[in-house]
Amino acid sequence: MTPHTNDTRNPTQVHAILQGPASSVHATESVEDYLERIHELIESKGYARPIEIAAALNIKQSSVTKMMQRLHDRGYANYEKHRGLTLTAAGVKVALSIRKRHQYVSEFLRMLGIDEKCLQLDTEGIEHHLSPPTMKRLAAFVDYLREHPEVMEDFRNQP
Repeated sequence: MTPHTNDTRNPTQVHAILQGPASSVHATESVEDYLERIHELIESKGYARPIEIAAALNIKQSSVTKMMQRLHDRGYANYEKHRGLTLTAAGVKVALSIRKRHQYVSEFLRMLGIDEKCLQLDTEGIEHHLSPPTMKRLAAFVDYLREHPEVMEDFRNQP
């Protein structure tokens, strides 16, 4: 399997990411959503405060504060009250895993010709529920379709 062209990881690293969280405490869908958004905020702004996390997830700030403590307790984040948070190595690993799964699922749905609004909703629903073996095969299939555009062209010409 080949990673996205702008991805500097080798196939072994991508395989490990697609396997999901390495922590012994499996991340729930909610935890994954938080970690994904927090990581995006830290990458774009350099920090993630509860108010920005709440806005990104369209939820109340009090819910974010509770989750920040939960992420800290599970070893995914370093959190100090009234200071914000940073992700631990385990938190970053989960965030990168869900991002990669998100990219592959959305690319697959895009290849199928699903409209963007539906694609986003479906991706959010699907990305958390695929087993590691299924995700690995989906990623390999998407990579195959990228490398063989004639297959996609033939598919698009179907009635």
